[in-house]
Amino acid sequence: MAGAKNHDYHILPPDIWPLIGAISGLTFTTGMVLFMHPEWSSVGHLVLGLGIAGIIATMFGWFSKIVNEAHSGDHTPIVQLHMRYGMILFIASEVMFFVGWFWSWFDFALFPAALTYDEAAGLWTNIAGQDGEAAARIFPNAGIHVLDAFDLPLLNTLILLCSGTTVTWAHHSLIHGDRDGLKKGLWLTVALGALFTAIQAYEYGHAPFGFGGVAYSSAFYMATGFHGFHVLVGTIFLAVCLRRAYKGHFTPKQHFGFEAAAWYWHFVDVVWLFLFVVVYVWGGWGAPIH
Repeated sequence: MAGAKNHDYHILPPDIWPLIGAISGLTFTTGMVLFMHPEWSSVGHLVLGLGIAGIIATMFGWFSKIVNEAHSGDHTPIVQLHMRYGMILFIASEVMFFVGWFWSWFDFALFPAALTYDEAAGLWTNIAGQDGEAAARIFPNAGIHVLDAFDLPLLNTLILLCSGTTVTWAHHSLIHGDRDGLKKGLWLTVALGALFTAIQAYEYGHAPFGFGGVAYSSAFYMATGFHGFHVLVGTIFLAVCLRRAYKGHFTPKQHFGFEAAAWYWHFVDVVWLFLFVVVYVWGGWGAPIH
């Protein structure tokens, strides 16, 4: 029969959401650039808001279609396999994103040279040795207090480790048809993720150093801040899975949406372990504690 499907692949029909998502992403980045320039900040707020609204709308519209495709039987085993490949590649890109922040952290820590811009020569000049006090202010954290790694950061480490066990419990419950265990595990994981975010917000509010001024504080906030953003995204991801679990969307044979969320959460856990050891423990070693 002409036009009959005789393969296991899902050919996507034309859709407007990828175009809307691309335009929203461009609008968002443009708004960010405008927002960073004081003379354009008022316009930047508007453009940034439109970009964020478009991205959120794209997520709702596009992801809803993916869920409907799963219910209609379009996610065959081969399609699910390729979706797993896509999630693996996405997480690999996220790994490289954090490699950049760790790279900058080690670079600042191992080579604490102060740089100044020489306008006449048009060059960045190493002033270490010329101005020892200025060089010391860059990195490590000489002259400033740091957070105690074995206080709130250790508590947050334990919280994330516990959340890794609860999401694994939820996953295994789903595989074995225990929907009650799935819901309880997801509830606990979402609660632990929210608790982690609350504690980190409290930590930022009481940190003894600000964002700018020294390379230590800038690298600290960029690395831990982006991780905190990923925790927030992962918590929302799992909260959506919890709602879908109550609607009966997942089955032991087909639950890629939840599996992707679990993989993402484990990735967030592992990144935090590296941050805790490198940034909090090693990065603050020997410095006065707040």
